[in-house]
Amino acid sequence: MKRNNIIQGIFVALLALLIVSCDAIVDEQFLENSTTVEGVELVATQNSANGNTIELSMNTPGVTGYWDYNLGVALTNKVEIVYPIPGTSTFTFVGTLGAEFFEKTIDVTVDVLDTPLEQDWYDLVSENTSAGKTWVFDGAGGDNGLWWFMSDPGNPWGVWWNAGGTCCPPGDAAGSMTFNLDGAANYVYDDGNGNVTNASFVLDTQNQQLHFIGASILGYDADRVNPDGIYNIIELTEDKMVLFTPTNGGGTGWTWVLVPAE
Repeated sequence: MKRNNIIQGIFVALLALLIVSCDAIVDEQFLENSTTVEGVELVATQNSANGNTIELSMNTPGVTGYWDYNLGVALTNKVEIVYPIPGTSTFTFVGTLGAEFFEKTIDVTVDVLDTPLEQDWYDLVSENTSAGKTWVFDGAGGDNGLWWFMSDPGNPWGVWWNAGGTCCPPGDAAGSMTFNLDGAANYVYDDGNGNVTNASFVLDTQNQQLHFIGASILGYDADRVNPDGIYNIIELTEDKMVLFTPTNGGGTGWTWVLVPAE
């Protein structure tokens, strides 16, 4: 009798689970869109005529998602940003209509940087943001200086091997990196050997990271760089920049020390 009660209990539990599973499938099949992509209203409001303080808003009820404003994402329907790049930029709202995901864009033109940027921008690209700024290594091969070295993954100044200052500087040690905001976040990589690549970058001031897109950081070596092109900003002033990855292609940390080109 006791065994029969146990079997009956298991059967009831399995039946309840089956019913719940079926309900979930049925509910999923009947998801409906609350509107169309065309019906999603995106609005950009600026602090002045083509000023650089921009409020991005998605105003359609029943739609949820987030803003991708090129320099980061905002997990909300409305966000205010101080945008550092003159010219026309495209911002993207990524969301769901209910039964399907969508992306929709809006173009915004900035003609005047009438809201000051965070200091990190000026330190990286100079006060003349369109002209930009060029950075080089703070040293040369064999000088015993610390400017490109293997480091403790948990400590950017924990030197494990001073490669650049001793025996083994990178092949682009005489190269440079230039950053400017001339119509976009432009990055120019010069390997010092006659090869120049025009690419882009993202300065994430909130998380203190610098992202290289389309070209490597100076000091390229497959075992030294971060495969994702993302580096932690350890120090950034007008006169010095220290970048670090705790996870490079060789499985160690690596540190870069750079100064403005003379």
